[in-house]
Amino acid sequence: MITLQAFTSTDFARLIAWTNSETILAQFAGPIFQYPLTEGQLLSYIAEPQRRAFKVLHQQRVVGHGEIMLSEDGVAKLCRILIGNPEDRGEGWGEQIIRALVRRCWKKYGVKEIELNVYDWNTAAIRCYEKVGFVRRSKNKLANVPRENAWNVVTMVLRH
Repeated sequence: MITLQAFTSTDFARLIAWTNSETILAQFAGPIFQYPLTEGQLLSYIAEPQRRAFKVLHQQRVVGHGEIMLSEDGVAKLCRILIGNPEDRGEGWGEQIIRALVRRCWKKYGVKEIELNVYDWNTAAIRCYEKVGFVRRSKNKLANVPRENAWNVVTMVLRH
């Protein structure tokens, strides 16, 4: 079982270490951060009032990161989801993180719809989101990350 706890400045070094290449940072965060990730960028990130960033714990060990971005129209967006340690990937943490974020959206924030974006080549993540109930809404938005590469983005949605 996992728990979500607020992501704070004490967590910055861990996230910076996890995103130790331009490609990993782009896959995790899209275009909102510039490589290399810095504490200054993360201070601005957590200061945004509509952003709810979390560290994800299993027992006392931090295994990942996740975010809920709230909007005024009753829609939440799941963003910046990462299983930090490569050895932990493929172990089911992703699905647990998504389910915990979804529960928080329904229960604490009372949203009626949750969206997320995922790169179309990230088939493991797409399968994970589909297991939780997300369905594809659209495809082929282009994201210019990293370094002028264009990656296709799939938007997925889950309704309460």
